[in-house]
Amino acid sequence: MLIRLLSYRIYIAVVLLPFLSVFLAGSQEQKPAGSTPAQSAPPVTPAESMEPTPQIDLPTGTRLGVTPSGEVTVLRAKEDFSSLSWVGSDLHAEPPLLGSREHTKTFIRELWQVRWRPNDPIDLYVIRPIGVKNPPVVLYLYGFPSETDRFKNDGYCQRVTQNGAAAIGFVSAFTGHRAEHHPPRQWFVSELPEALASTVHDVQMVLNYLDSRGDLDISRVGIFGQGSGGAIAILAAAADPRLKALDLLDPWGDWPDWLAKTDVLQKEARADYLKPDFLKQLEPLEPVRFLPELKSRSIRIQFVEPNGEPTDAVGKLKAAAPSTAKVIEYHNMLQFHSAVADGNLFVWIASELQSQKDIKPESKEAAARTKPAQ
Repeated sequence: MLIRLLSYRIYIAVVLLPFLSVFLAGSQEQKPAGSTPAQSAPPVTPAESMEPTPQIDLPTGTRLGVTPSGEVTVLRAKEDFSSLSWVGSDLHAEPPLLGSREHTKTFIRELWQVRWRPNDPIDLYVIRPIGVKNPPVVLYLYGFPSETDRFKNDGYCQRVTQNGAAAIGFVSAFTGHRAEHHPPRQWFVSELPEALASTVHDVQMVLNYLDSRGDLDISRVGIFGQGSGGAIAILAAAADPRLKALDLLDPWGDWPDWLAKTDVLQKEARADYLKPDFLKQLEPLEPVRFLPELKSRSIRIQFVEPNGEPTDAVGKLKAAAPSTAKVIEYHNMLQFHSAVADGNLFVWIASELQSQKDIKPESKEAAARTKPAQ
């Protein structure tokens, strides 16, 4: 209500008052009929009398607030980017909005807009296989700079659901449509601590929403993460025991080595990301630190050598993987494509979740730790 009232005041002050002053001035200068007008300068038009008003292009739906000093600012939630858990951050889920629902012969695709922080609406795709009641769930989180286009593709949706699991797709913070409410100079790596932590929080909030639907089996949930999405998958699994299986493709990690060698950064800009202050912020968000703790989860890690992930970082991740993890290396693209063609990339995680059907779900106490207080 405060934001709406301020918006009305700003509109009156900036738009209506200049026109009203010109109108009143014109009324005072009117002469009786038949009188001879005195010589004077031409009347000033509204356009000439108004000072140019700065124009700020903001995305539709941007929510504004006012600072204690009276400055108008884009609203942001209070959020702890040093913590993997969303608990303690000021995140409140709004009612989800259904954008579309499509039925095909093999799957149902829904597009929802979910939101738990101001100015960060998330396009969430829920893709369910036809004929499967309460299917297991796989979250798909592709690496920066991915978009949501694949989740709109019928062929892709058919492949990710053909093994009986529902597919849930969205993009990370500072990626795709979620970058619209940030200044252009801020991007995924420049804001890496926030990008990682906020998306880890998103995973937990998405799981809360999926649990509330009642048509999915939240006792059997996995996550597929590629690149930065792989790093986020490791961190999210460390924070949320509901994630039972992880399928990682070229995950990022070992931040000092990765930032020193990655092709994602320009050479001239690299030094800024190797400063102690920046690296310090990443210490609580280190996948290499948390990967060994995931011994109870089903884990597959695939490294594709031609994709060029820094060798030292790959070595640290491989060494940190639990002994139960399945680690695969592809030395050329032919090997990789032969292994994942025709939807085979998605078979492993669906099979792992199907095999957990008879495993006793986590206790209510453990589940409650990841859900919002009522």
